[in-house]
Parts: sequence; C-alpha cells; structure tokens
Amino acid sequence: MGTVKTVGKSGQLSLGKQFAGRQVCVEETEPGVWTIRLGRFVPESELWLHEPGVSASIDRGIEWARQTPPAPTDLSALQTHRSRLRG
Repeated sequence: MGTVKTVGKSGQLSLGKQFAGRQVCVEETEPGVWTIRLGRFVPESELWLHEPGVSASIDRGIEWARQTPPAPTDLSALQTHRSRLRG
C-alpha cells in the first residue's frame, strides 16, 4: 500500500517537495481513483510544432542556421524586394 495523505480544506494534496515545480497528469480512472504521472506536457497552442512535417521543416531550418554563417543585410535590396512584392 502507498502513503496515506489528507486532502486539505482547499482541495489540495501535497506530493512532497521533491515534486515542486514539476508537471503531473492527474487522471480519474473511476470515481475516487486517480492516477498521477510525472511528465512534460505540450500546450495546445504549440501542438502544431510536433506534427511530422513541421518538425522536419524546423529541423532543416536549424541545420541551415548551424551551417550558414551570418551575413550583413543589404537594406536597400530588401526594400526593393519588398516594393516588388507589394506591386
């Protein structure tokens, strides 16, 4: 049997200082039965970053950035290009 804990008046349960700041997933598998798992969770607004095509594209971009040294920007060429795009 595990450790017996008491839920406080505010509905909180302490898992101990060793878990402070960690994310956990709490699942209620049936009324009164919970499973608590440590994990790292992705916010919904960032889920698209983990899709296979997007992830591969990001990896290619990071590899390009590693292999390509920075260079000064020609602001006049950039302005000309921008003007052409706006047509």
